[in-house]
Amino acid sequence: MTAISPDALLAELHKAADAVASLAAKLTEADVPAPSALPGWTRGHVLAHITGISNAMARQLEYAARGETVELYDGGYDGRTKAIEMSAGHALEQHRADLDSALQRALRAFDSLDASATEGDAAAGAASADASGWHAPISYRGGVVLDGGFALWRELVIHASDLNTGRGPETWSRQFCEHLFTFLAARVPEGQKLVLQPLGLPRVTIGTGGRSTVVSGMVTDIAAWLAGREPSLGSLRASAAADGVDLPELLPWPSGVPAK
Repeated sequence: MTAISPDALLAELHKAADAVASLAAKLTEADVPAPSALPGWTRGHVLAHITGISNAMARQLEYAARGETVELYDGGYDGRTKAIEMSAGHALEQHRADLDSALQRALRAFDSLDASATEGDAAAGAASADASGWHAPISYRGGVVLDGGFALWRELVIHASDLNTGRGPETWSRQFCEHLFTFLAARVPEGQKLVLQPLGLPRVTIGTGGRSTVVSGMVTDIAAWLAGREPSLGSLRASAAADGVDLPELLPWPSGVPAK
């Protein structure tokens, strides 16, 4: 799998944000309290969450630019949950205004980074690269700004599908799906190994255990399953020792700030 450069990630963030904004623009007032693809959440909950994580990640970058770190959500995970519940029932116009403001704030923060300079410093082995730009520390999962960029990409793409408006995982790009293969390898239970075989693409092995299960299907179906979403193309198959088996149970989302 090809590594994604900061410049490429920035372009993906803009595309993902545009897709979310486009979906929100097509909603009606009656759509807001309707069920999303997430159990117990309306579309209003999903919109509120996308707004919240966009603002939260923007804040991570704003503090990082000053050489400081701050918790992801004001008030921690409880604060996140309360904010979503308080905002979920807002009128559509308010959701759109809040969402647009949050997306623009996040994109401005990422646009302000000088990826080329940071990459050049890193290639030259300059210590300053570890403390600025895409490599500045943030509190999110104890990582750096680049990790925050990947996190926001995941949130925007996956939750766009969670809005349940017809844009399902089948729309996810190969690049995004392969990114999920790497990030969600932490969901493979101890002692197991998953051999992912996307149709027409090279296989990918995640996990290091001795019990192997082959999971085959369209790349988007495999990625959706790993992400805890419903595969939309119905292509998934699992086998062990050439026999058909049930898909294995996965561990929770990788540790860190709890994710929906």
